[in-house]
Amino acid sequence: MTTNPFYPIGTPGQPWSELEKQQWRQSQTRYRFYKNDVLDVLHKLKHRYEIVQYGELRYDEDIYPLMAVKSQNWDDNLPVALISGGVHGYETSGVMGALGFLSECQNEYAGKVNLLVAPCVSPWAYERIARWNYNAVDPNRQFYPEGKAEESLALMAYISSLKARFIVHVDLHETTDSDENEYRPALAARDGIEFVPGTIPDGFYLVSDEQNSRLDFQRAIISAVEEVTHIAPSDDEGYMFGYPVASHGVVEYDNNAYHLCATMTDAPFTTTTEVYPDSAATSPEECIRAQIVTVRRAIEFALSN
Repeated sequence: MTTNPFYPIGTPGQPWSELEKQQWRQSQTRYRFYKNDVLDVLHKLKHRYEIVQYGELRYDEDIYPLMAVKSQNWDDNLPVALISGGVHGYETSGVMGALGFLSECQNEYAGKVNLLVAPCVSPWAYERIARWNYNAVDPNRQFYPEGKAEESLALMAYISSLKARFIVHVDLHETTDSDENEYRPALAARDGIEFVPGTIPDGFYLVSDEQNSRLDFQRAIISAVEEVTHIAPSDDEGYMFGYPVASHGVVEYDNNAYHLCATMTDAPFTTTTEVYPDSAATSPEECIRAQIVTVRRAIEFALSN
């Protein structure tokens, strides 16, 4: 078996023990601060929204309040639009896009839909620009009752407690070069499996759930985002990452098989964004704008359909 020859932690072909996980954790560096980038922004918005703490993470000496933002005049008779960002902490435009949407949004959805935004689901990873949480677990594979990520379980519990009718859920993500040169090799090393090199699509795309396939919804978002940044093409065989491209810029597979965040509600309209910030053809500002445009178009489409 060919294993990843260069990942510096672990023994090729052997899954990590707690010792290797500790080594991985110690190799992570804090580059930014959740309080400054997220909590302080939410504090400035408290006059326009209801800010709710739905949980708390305690990792060594670090304490992270988990925050959600609700429409100030929440109406139980209205459906709910759920926006989640930062499930993977290193996917910056997801967090910034969620906060940007909240900052830009005024009262245009009043009386139509309740807004519920979880802008940074995984704050420990956000600070370290990492995919995994403190325990070397990918939160976006843990959205089910037996999941092993506190971040995912806390958000699921909060969503369940609302007993709300969700109409749309947009989960904001990125695909970066570090997926291929860091996180997939780390995954192979952690699980003691073969690392097979792949490619990163150049551009924005969406992940649709084949069990909840609304390609008209996905296409409407792609059409709007195309005005902001370029859309990733499929390969010569019509695939991305080995999954079929169901429509221009839309990959579709069974999201439940991977316990993805987008499966958390029974909303009829769900999608996961994937922005490619490392492309020479885009910028950080365009990536954030693409996330905001996605959220706006998704809500508009859901309300009109």
